[in-house]
Amino acid sequence: MKSLRNLYRHRQLLNLPEPKLLSNHPIISSNHSHSLPPLDPTSIDFSQKRFFSKSSDESDDDPNPKYVFDPVTQTLVPRTIIKSFNQKIDDNDNDGGGGNDSKCSSSDSVVNESVAVSPKSDTQGVGISGFRSKGQDFVSRKTNGKTGKAKVCWVCSNCGNSTSQWWGKCQSCDEVGTMTRISQIDVAVEDSNMRKSWVPRKCDEVLPQRLTDVNKGINQMNWRIPLSGLFGAEVGRVLGGGLVPGSLVLVGGDPGVGKSTLILQIAAMLAEEGDFGQPAPVVYVSGEESVEQIGNRADRMRIATKELFLYSGTDIEDILQKAHLLSPRALIVDSIQTMYLDGVTGSAGGIMQVKECTSALLRYAKSTNVPVFLIGHVTKSGEIAGPRVLEHIVDVVLYMEGEKYSSHRFLRSVKNRFGSTDELGVFEMSQSGLQAVANPSEIFLSEQYFDFDVLPGLAIAVVIDGSRTFLIEIQALCTPSGSGSGTVTGTNQKRVDMIIGIIMKQAGLKLQDSTIYVNVVSGVKLTETSGDLAIAAAICSSFLEVPIPNDVAFIGEIGLGGELRVVSRMEKRVDAVSKLGYRRCIVPKSAEKSLASLDLGGEMEILGCKNLKEVINAVFQNN
Repeated sequence: MKSLRNLYRHRQLLNLPEPKLLSNHPIISSNHSHSLPPLDPTSIDFSQKRFFSKSSDESDDDPNPKYVFDPVTQTLVPRTIIKSFNQKIDDNDNDGGGGNDSKCSSSDSVVNESVAVSPKSDTQGVGISGFRSKGQDFVSRKTNGKTGKAKVCWVCSNCGNSTSQWWGKCQSCDEVGTMTRISQIDVAVEDSNMRKSWVPRKCDEVLPQRLTDVNKGINQMNWRIPLSGLFGAEVGRVLGGGLVPGSLVLVGGDPGVGKSTLILQIAAMLAEEGDFGQPAPVVYVSGEESVEQIGNRADRMRIATKELFLYSGTDIEDILQKAHLLSPRALIVDSIQTMYLDGVTGSAGGIMQVKECTSALLRYAKSTNVPVFLIGHVTKSGEIAGPRVLEHIVDVVLYMEGEKYSSHRFLRSVKNRFGSTDELGVFEMSQSGLQAVANPSEIFLSEQYFDFDVLPGLAIAVVIDGSRTFLIEIQALCTPSGSGSGTVTGTNQKRVDMIIGIIMKQAGLKLQDSTIYVNVVSGVKLTETSGDLAIAAAICSSFLEVPIPNDVAFIGEIGLGGELRVVSRMEKRVDAVSKLGYRRCIVPKSAEKSLASLDLGGEMEILGCKNLKEVINAVFQNN
C-alpha cells in the first residue's frame, strides 16, 4: 500500500495539475536570470497548471499541501515559507508602506541577488536568502564582511527613472525588462571612495627620494613662519620656534578659557605680516558663530586687517574648495567637532566624522603646504573630545589652561613633532585680548600689604617648566583641630601627605592634631619634586607661627629619611633667583660645591643643608 501511494504521488507531480497557492504571489523577479535558466514569465499560465506535493498522510483533496513547486528555482518550496512571505508583505502594507524614495544614480554599482529557496528550509525560513517589500530589501547578506540590511531602489537602464518598488515595466518610458536593482549600501561605499576630488593632486608620479635631496636648498633658519612681537614670541616658543608650513595644529581647552581669542589673534598676526613681512590672506572658518559675531569680537580686540577672511560653514568639502581659491597663508577651523564630510556615516561630532574631517584637513595641509589650526572641545576629564586617534593624526597638540576667576592663561604643548613639549606660554586676558607676560615670575608672587613684610606659612619655590625658570609661592595653613586632612590645591595630595609624614617623623613636629591646607598661588600646577623643600618650609612656618623672610628661596627634593636631594639644572635655578634680587637660597648640601663657581655678584648667599632639621634651624632659629 505504501508503494502504491508513493507511485501515485509521483504520477501527480508528472501530470503538473493546476496550481492554487502561487496564483496571487509575485515570486518571479526579473533579476534571477544570472543564476537560473532564462524564463519568460508570460509563458507560464498559472491558471492551467498546479504544482504541489503531498506527504503519505495527505489526501488527494487536501487544500493545504506542505510543499509547492517553484518554477523559478525548480525546487519544492515549503508552504510555511510562502505564508511567512505573505504575512510580512501584508504587515508592511498595513504600516503604510515605508518605502524608500531616495534617488539612485544609474552609474552606481549594481547588485543582483536571487531568491533561492531550498526544500530543506525550516519553518523559520533559514534557507531563504531574502524577499522584497515596499522598496525595503530585507536580504540578510554580506556587505564588506558584515551582515546587514540593505535598502535598494530600482533604476531604468533606458531613461534613468528610479522607483522604490519593482515593476514589470518602466512607468516613465514603458519599456519592459529595463528595471535594474541598485543597493544603497554599495552606492555609499563607492561614493565615499570617490570623494576627495577637492584635494589638490600632483601630476607627477611621487617616488621615494633621498634624504639629501629632500633637504637640499632648504634653509632651516627661514623654514618656519615667524610670529613677531611679544605675543608672537610667546606663542612661537610653545610651537618650537615658529609655525611650520603644512602643519596641523590642534588647540584644546575648557569652555571660555580663550581658545577662539588666541586663534583670532594668531590669524590677524599671520595676515598682517607672516613669513615675508607682507600681508597675505588667512581664512577663519567657524561652525559655531556667524560672521557678524566673529566680526564683533575682532572689533573689540581692535583687529582691522583686510587680509583676514571670515566664513561660517560646517561642510569640509565646501570649506576647502573656497579656501583653495584664495591660496591662504593659513586656515583656521573652529571647531572640528562641528564639521562634517559627505559620504561618511554619523552626525557632526561623531567618531567617524571627526576622524575623517581631520584626515581631510591633514591631506589638504600636506598637499598645499598651508598650516591649519583646529580648535577642539574637551571632555569633563579635560581631554580632547572625540576619538583618541585625533591627537595622533595632528602634528601639534596645544592645551590652554587657566582658572575661571583668574586673568592668567597658560599655553602648554603636549605633542609637538617640530619641537619640545616642555615649553609654557604665559598670557593675561584683557579687554583687547591676550597679552603676553614679560616676567612670569612676578605674577606668581603675591603682593605684600599694610605694614608687614612677611607672613607665616609662605615659601618661595623655584621650578622649571620647559626652558624657563619660574618662582612660585607656596602657602600653608595649619589649624589646631583634628577634624582630618585639609585641602591641597595646585599639587599632588599624596605628595603633600608624604611630606607631612616626613616632618612628623624626621623633624619631630607634632602635626597629627592639626588640619593642614596647602595652596599654590595663581593656579599653577606644581608637578616636579623641586618644590618639596618649599612645601615643607611653608608647613613648618605656619605650624611654628614664624614667618619666613621674603628674600629666601628654596630648591630641593626631600627623601623619606628627611635628607635633601639635588634636582636637575640647579645652576639655572640659582641664577634666576639671583637676578630677581633674593639674598639667600636654601639648596641641598651636595650641590653647594658645584654652585660655588657661579658668578652671583656676591649679593646672594647659597646655604647648603643636609636634611630637614638643618633647614628648620637655619631658617627659623634666628627669627
